Amino acid sequence: MSAVLDLIARCGAERPALLWLLPLALLPLVAAPRRRTPLPSLSAVPADPLSRALDGALRAAACLALAGHVVALAGPYRNGAEVTRTGIGAEISMLIDRSGSMNETFAGRQPSGAEESKAAASRRILGDFVGSRAHDLFAVTGFSTAPMLVLPMTDRHEAVRAAIRAIDRPGLDYTNVGRGLALALAQFGSGPGTASRVLLLVSDGAAVIDPRVQDALRAAFAKVRPNLYWLFLRTKGSPGIADRPAGEDTPQAAPERHLDLFFKSLGAPYRAFEAEGPEAVAAAIRQIEGLERDPIPYIERRPRRDLTGAAYAAALLGLVLLILGKLAEADLGRAPAPAATRAPERRIAA
Repeated sequence: MSAVLDLIARCGAERPALLWLLPLALLPLVAAPRRRTPLPSLSAVPADPLSRALDGALRAAACLALAGHVVALAGPYRNGAEVTRTGIGAEISMLIDRSGSMNETFAGRQPSGAEESKAAASRRILGDFVGSRAHDLFAVTGFSTAPMLVLPMTDRHEAVRAAIRAIDRPGLDYTNVGRGLALALAQFGSGPGTASRVLLLVSDGAAVIDPRVQDALRAAFAKVRPNLYWLFLRTKGSPGIADRPAGEDTPQAAPERHLDLFFKSLGAPYRAFEAEGPEAVAAAIRQIEGLERDPIPYIERRPRRDLTGAAYAAALLGLVLLILGKLAEADLGRAPAPAATRAPERRIAA
């Protein structure tokens, strides 16, 4: 009974006012058209259970035909629903560097011919990454001098790919990675997550993070607890993440090395990938995809379903039963056909 009430609660109609005509479907229970017969009464005939059952079935068929037509004219439908399911994926907040150096190739020059800039290669490979798993959620943030939220966390993968393609304008030379990290972290929300959270930083360099910003980032990382991946797009001949400077080892002299040390001090799961070409970028993305395979709850949205066809089918069923009953009627008032008489025999005189 509760299942039936739940089904009714999830249904609606385009023209609900017509449903006030539904009581008319009960008319066959109280009155039915009778055909005139010459028989005075059937009261003296013994009770016939089969006939009573057939009468009830035909009345019910008439009710079904009327109710089906009324409901069909009202335009019935079943409301859409949201069902929580579990798949494989993660919440991924992508932080993409848009400083001027990203428009150079991995060789450190302006692209020519078939060469790709680091920004173009990143957009292409990240676009392929988005949608490789159906249940990943993505947010996109760009940064150079200041961060810019391009797209908040969503499961609309086509919109995510469009947001990645939209980051095609060069920013300024300064890289303010601290403010970019803060904005990318904010895309996860404040509450504890029910899925794996990933912060993916795509950058070809780093900058010094102010100590006050570092303290705020430590607090944010401790609250959100994301898995941090740094995809470092290394220009050929430039220092790597682990390279010590020849002189004084300071954040100003080796910003990439000290950013890596800062990430390691956060206490969050962290891994850095150095890529010196598009193939290395694609390989790093495949590794990240293989590492993040935790269950993730997702919402499956079921569209509204039109029930007009089902209502007309019910009405047709009632009409077919009535027609069959009509065809099976016996005409009790028809007089029996006279018996055939034989012609008299003719006697032949001898």
